[in-house]
Amino acid sequence: MIETEASRLATNPLKMTDLVNYQEGAVVSKTIIDEKAGTVTLFAFAEGQGLSEHTAPYDALVHIIEGEAEVTISGKTFKMTEGEIIRMPANRPHALRAVGRFKMILIMIRSSRKT
Repeated sequence: MIETEASRLATNPLKMTDLVNYQEGAVVSKTIIDEKAGTVTLFAFAEGQGLSEHTAPYDALVHIIEGEAEVTISGKTFKMTEGEIIRMPANRPHALRAVGRFKMILIMIRSSRKT
């Protein structure tokens, strides 16, 4: 039986920082889970790279797993380091920028908010 990336992730403990590599002058992403309920994506940002301000219709959780980043949510900037997490609420503008190179996990929950 040939082991696929998905089956390897499902059946073996792995170090998240090893699953996505830095590329000079770029943002690299790798989707680990892509389901109707949500996604889990790993990112590696080269120094100075980022994601420009945008909104998303769902809540997202950012977990810094290596390095240092600035995360801006609704105009407020947070300097984040390895091990820290922050929630980016649905429909609120947010952006990310690499202070030095950094890696993060983005968990997007695709469900309607209860009011």
